[in-house]
Amino acid sequence: MLTAKDFGDDFLWGVATAATQIEGAANTYGRGASIWDSFSKRNGKIKGGHNPEIACNFYHQYKTDIALVKTLGFKIFRFSISWSRILPEGTGSINPEGIQFYHHVIDECLRQDIIPYVTLYHWDLPEALAKHGGWTAFSINADFNAFVTVCAKTYGDKVKNWIVINEPFGFTSLGYMLGIHAPGETGLTNFFSAVKHTAIAQADGGKILRAEVQNATIGTTFSCSEIIPYTQNATDLSAAKRIDCLMNRLFIEPTLGMGFPTAGWDVLEKFAVSHSLWRYQERMAFDFDYIGLQNYFPLVIKYNAFIPVIQAWEVKAKNRKKPHTAMGWEINADSFYHIIKQFAAYPKIKNIMITENGAAFHDKLIAGRVHDEERIAYFKLYLEAMLKAKNEGVNITGYMAWTLMDNFEWAEGYDARFGLVYTNFKTQERTIKDSGLWWQDFLKPTN
Repeated sequence: MLTAKDFGDDFLWGVATAATQIEGAANTYGRGASIWDSFSKRNGKIKGGHNPEIACNFYHQYKTDIALVKTLGFKIFRFSISWSRILPEGTGSINPEGIQFYHHVIDECLRQDIIPYVTLYHWDLPEALAKHGGWTAFSINADFNAFVTVCAKTYGDKVKNWIVINEPFGFTSLGYMLGIHAPGETGLTNFFSAVKHTAIAQADGGKILRAEVQNATIGTTFSCSEIIPYTQNATDLSAAKRIDCLMNRLFIEPTLGMGFPTAGWDVLEKFAVSHSLWRYQERMAFDFDYIGLQNYFPLVIKYNAFIPVIQAWEVKAKNRKKPHTAMGWEINADSFYHIIKQFAAYPKIKNIMITENGAAFHDKLIAGRVHDEERIAYFKLYLEAMLKAKNEGVNITGYMAWTLMDNFEWAEGYDARFGLVYTNFKTQERTIKDSGLWWQDFLKPTN
């Protein structure tokens, strides 16, 4: 039977969260609006017309929520700092109430012997900066660096574990190309500008933390998916190669000093030339202490000439009769193993942490219990796959489950439940699910 001991005594176990998804108190205590506050007011953008105004009310319940982290047996609590809670206009004057709030959260973690892992950017750009172009604007890099510097100087004596940016491909593609996440921008021009500035910000942020925080452990996180061609036909193989280049290589390779990948693809080659990316290759590189991987599903890709630019199409798990979550995401632990190995093959990556992994199911609270056996089965499969990679020599030093409690799941609103703890969004009552109890047992120290 799989046990936490199998991973070694120094392996780090945690849960991950994000400010917009849990905090609430969106319009109070001096906080400025973020792009998600504005985006949620647009008709049809968030399922059910939901918004993050209250979310999980973590702002007021942080002490008991951090106590839940401890109760479940985790050592790490990953959370993010809301940029607009610190700098309501994105730049300029600092909000003292925002500064104090994160001091309280950090101090409570330390008091309860929980290690705080702080994410600096988890998708919640201040709305004031979005009005000037957000991540598409040249000015964003100076603004981001100023924000990172404030956080590093303010919390660096207490926080030693940092994550610069959460899933750069996620927010640049969904928010600046497809328009289905905040700020809702579309088109390749916006996307490529956002990609360039985000790649620079990621490395700049790491360098600022290195300079400002003594004994810091600095990482950044990438969403990743094994890309599987639907057939071995040349067209499907080529389509899969293009998607892999976008989803898995686009941000890690500049970080490692390799520059942007092109995969022999004219679209990316033109991007490299038109944005003079060769000038920024050194600036985009940073020697991170660890790379965070965030995996939820593989993608099976088929060539489709009718899809603009990428000429590729996902063949859904449901259509392939494969097991899947409530989000339609394929459950495939072998794929998790393969993507870990794919990233571990980069010689310059010296340490991998799984900074997010989890699943949404149709959880029901019945007589005070949530029997989420599917989620328990999911975690068992994925942890076994991770252990296999670790035992084959991949330096994996930690794992963070997504997520502590059901929360505001971006465009899915409150319908997608990923938590180990069930949230009643009307009463804000928390109920540990069976999966949370499973983790508690899994992480229990053995004699």
